[in-house]
Amino acid sequence: MISHIDHLVLTVTDIEAAQAFYARVLGMTPVTFAGGTRRALAFGSQKINLQTLGMERRNRAAIGSGDLCLIADWPLDQVAAHLADSGVEILEGPVEKSGATGPILSLYFTDPDGNLIEVSRPA
Repeated sequence: MISHIDHLVLTVTDIEAAQAFYARVLGMTPVTFAGGTRRALAFGSQKINLQTLGMERRNRAAIGSGDLCLIADWPLDQVAAHLADSGVEILEGPVEKSGATGPILSLYFTDPDGNLIEVSRPA
């Protein structure tokens, strides 16, 4: 019935700051949609929509409650070096975890709003 994820939504305090962080640290592309009223981050064939508290009344959003696992093209040692160069503290890793298609090695850090970001490679 379900084939893949199209997008997910993160609730942030400052959309422009979030776009700048994800573009600088993870190479995502900032995009604007919905006639200029909404913002997102594009990567691969997916996107992360960004919202502030109160923008979407249908959900129970909270700032910093996101927990994402992203698969990297780069080796994890290169990702770790890039994170360090970007001033991002690695909270954990590399550690072995279980991904959607099998074992993965992961690094963990947070974005400026406290959302937990896991960057992984197949083990």
